[in-house]
Amino acid sequence: MNQVIDISPTTSGKPVKVIAVTGGKGGVGKTNVSVNLSIALSQLGYKVMLLDADLGLANVDVMLGVRSEKNLSHVLSGKCDLRDIVVHGPAGLQIVPASSGTQNMAELSPMEHAGIIQAFSEIGHNLDFLIVDTAAGITDMVVSFTRAAQDILTVVCDEPTSITDAYALMKVLNQDHRIVKFHVLANMVRTSQEGRELFAKLSGVCNRFLDVTLDYVGSVPFDENVRKSVKKQKALVEAFPRSPASIAMKSLAKKIQQWPMPTDASGHIEFFMERLVNRAS
Repeated sequence: MNQVIDISPTTSGKPVKVIAVTGGKGGVGKTNVSVNLSIALSQLGYKVMLLDADLGLANVDVMLGVRSEKNLSHVLSGKCDLRDIVVHGPAGLQIVPASSGTQNMAELSPMEHAGIIQAFSEIGHNLDFLIVDTAAGITDMVVSFTRAAQDILTVVCDEPTSITDAYALMKVLNQDHRIVKFHVLANMVRTSQEGRELFAKLSGVCNRFLDVTLDYVGSVPFDENVRKSVKKQKALVEAFPRSPASIAMKSLAKKIQQWPMPTDASGHIEFFMERLVNRAS
């Protein structure tokens, strides 16, 4: 049994827990989970940064109604520092806006690789969690971000393509990159039983064909307040804190704070960035 390490709010120099939120397909509510989970962790007193890693269809800033004139591409080109583009969201959440999609990690020069590692290293010592909201699909960029993270949270919903696409992503990560553990969240379910059944479907096919361990972290109910919060450009946990989906998000955050933290050098933010840029190149 893994020993659970106490990770009370930040003390300087502590490792950073990096969690990639992915889903294999669009429309499963992945970004909504990323945003609300990040804020729920912030509300618990942790220093949290949310990295919008959807380089083609970035929308974290739109969901929260925040704007930044500069983004990650300006950091990569040396026009500004990471601190210059970080947007401050609710509950002290720090947000790194994605680039416009004109640059891909695989196309960066060695100098740009070094620059992004240095940029995150300088700010990472003051974080507890880095939540990475990946793009949809199974692109090289999605694989790179998920491989570099310490934990992968896979979001699924009650659609056949959601299960098949989540399985396809896990298959690539398991067979090509030897990743063996995935956390699974059932989103937008009508009942908790539906969530367990979704997990059972995914678990069944994985057990037949892959050498992986799936950890079911629970479900988030379908909630009309999610749509209302998006229209308000506010996070659900802030706009409707007592709604069923908000309560589920806060419960998920409390579970995640009990996940074991890294205890070695690989838990520091610069090692995450090194894994990311080196594997994408």
